[in-house]
Amino acid sequence: MNFELTASMMCANYGNLEQEVKLLEESGIDSFHIDIMDGRYVHNFAMSLNDMAYIASATKKPLDVHLMIEHPNNNIQIFLRKLRRGDTVYIHPEAEYHPSTTLQKIIDAGLVPGIAINPGTSVETVYEMLRIVKKVLVMTVNPGNAGQMYMPYVGKKITHLLELKEEMHFKVYWDGACSGDKIRKFAPMGIDGFVLGTTLLFGKEKSYGEILQEIRVYGVEMEEKGQKM
Repeated sequence: MNFELTASMMCANYGNLEQEVKLLEESGIDSFHIDIMDGRYVHNFAMSLNDMAYIASATKKPLDVHLMIEHPNNNIQIFLRKLRRGDTVYIHPEAEYHPSTTLQKIIDAGLVPGIAINPGTSVETVYEMLRIVKKVLVMTVNPGNAGQMYMPYVGKKITHLLELKEEMHFKVYWDGACSGDKIRKFAPMGIDGFVLGTTLLFGKEKSYGEILQEIRVYGVEMEEKGQKM
C-alpha cells in the first residue's frame, strides 16, 4: 500500500537545519512540508520565505508549501519564483477574495495547485475548486500550531472527499495530529499522504529512519491483510 510521507519542517531542529534535511532525505522521506504563517491568518509566525528557499536548494525532494497567510495572491509570486516544477503550493480559500485566481497563478508557474481545508470548512464551500486543484490538504486540527489534538468530526469530511477524488482527479492529504493508528485506519480508505510532525516523527528517541521504516511496515501489513480478506 503506497502513501506519501512528508516531514513538517516547522517541527525540525533549526540548530542544524542542513543536517535535518539530509537525515530525513537519507531516511526515506518523500517530501518536505513547509508551513508559512503570517501572524494574521493564524495567530502564529512559523517558517519564512528564506527557510523555504534554503530547503528547496538543499534537497531534490519535492516541497509542499502550505501558505497560512492572508490574501496570498498579493505576494504569491515571491514564493513561486523560489520553487521548482513539481513542488506543491496550498492556499486556504477563506484567506483570499478570489482563490481561483491565485490557484491559476500557481498552475501557470508549473507548480501543483492545492487547497487546505480547515476543520470548520465544509466540502460544499470549496466544491468548485476541487475541479482545478490537484491536492487537498485536510486539516484535522485548527491551523497555526503543532501538537494539537485530532478533531474526530473531520473523519466524515475525509470520507466525503475520498468519494469525490476519483471523479474530480485530486489527491487527499492528512495534516495534523498524525499518529500510527490514524495511518492504519485512513490509509486503506484512500488517503494519499500524511504530514508527519511531533506526534509521530520529531522529538522522539528513535531515529528518523527507524520511525519511517515502521510506518512503511504499516502499509505492508495493511496490504497483506487486505489480500487475505
